[in-house]
Amino acid sequence: MMTTELLIAFLASTAGAATPLVVASMGELVTERSGVLNLGMEGMMLVGAVVGFGVTLGTGSMTLGLLAAAAAGMLMSLIFGFLVLTLQTNQVATGLALTLFGIGASAFIGQGFVGQTVERMPNLHFPVLSDLPFVGPLLFRFDAMTYASVLLVLVIGWVLARTRLGLVIRAVGESPHSAHAIGFNVIGLRYGTVLFGGALAGLGGAYLSLALTPMWVEGMTAGRGWIALAQVVFATWKPRGVLVGAYLFGGVTVLQFHGQGMGLAIPSEFLSMLPYVATIVVLVIICRNPQTILLNKPMSLGQNFKPD
Repeated sequence: MMTTELLIAFLASTAGAATPLVVASMGELVTERSGVLNLGMEGMMLVGAVVGFGVTLGTGSMTLGLLAAAAAGMLMSLIFGFLVLTLQTNQVATGLALTLFGIGASAFIGQGFVGQTVERMPNLHFPVLSDLPFVGPLLFRFDAMTYASVLLVLVIGWVLARTRLGLVIRAVGESPHSAHAIGFNVIGLRYGTVLFGGALAGLGGAYLSLALTPMWVEGMTAGRGWIALAQVVFATWKPRGVLVGAYLFGGVTVLQFHGQGMGLAIPSEFLSMLPYVATIVVLVIICRNPQTILLNKPMSLGQNFKPD
């Protein structure tokens, strides 16, 4: 039976599970809005997770760990950017190679961290608000990155819709040749969005190893990088859609841990695969209507651009 305590725990856990998806997906959304498809999210998140954990463990500073994770993600994305933007390699193949590289590199770097733990990212406490019944634990007892992820969605949505920078990013994503013809540095801008996406992917990975489960486990992203990629399509390249989708998939993910307590007589193996099944089902439903995808999909997505 669903009790109030169980409901609160379920909803609070959903926010935690959704946070790394929101952060990583928003980075990929900005990258894709500029016309670049980076399938290396899984690898970048893994490298961010192990570097963030290692730096935090070695220095005792979670802030340095998060900064290092962002820098590691940017370094990975810089490799990707050099290959696809400068050397003009295929974006899909290069992204897949980046993921494979990230999986191997994170496993190698994290060999000495297995079995060690760090102090979990602390939850914030707001006087009076955090102590309110029901509302307090649902809205005012999360860590800083959970609140930052929601703010990130609002800021990026505003930048893309209301600022000159956002207009240029969208213009480059729609027609890089036209943007180049009127004087915009298409390659430079795409480098910027790729690095920004890498930084957020690294932070999303670090959240897994510093907040969600404060330890390093090989392959701990467990496909979240791929789900983050699917989130962007699910959201039809709209920031607010990413937030909705991330919390939806976060709830499905948490369901496997709370299902038995809620009285669901469903095998645990089935609950474990629910997030991935839900991802596939949602993408199939969305893609049945091509107009839904084409409405906001950047026209040059995945296409290389070489200045004349």
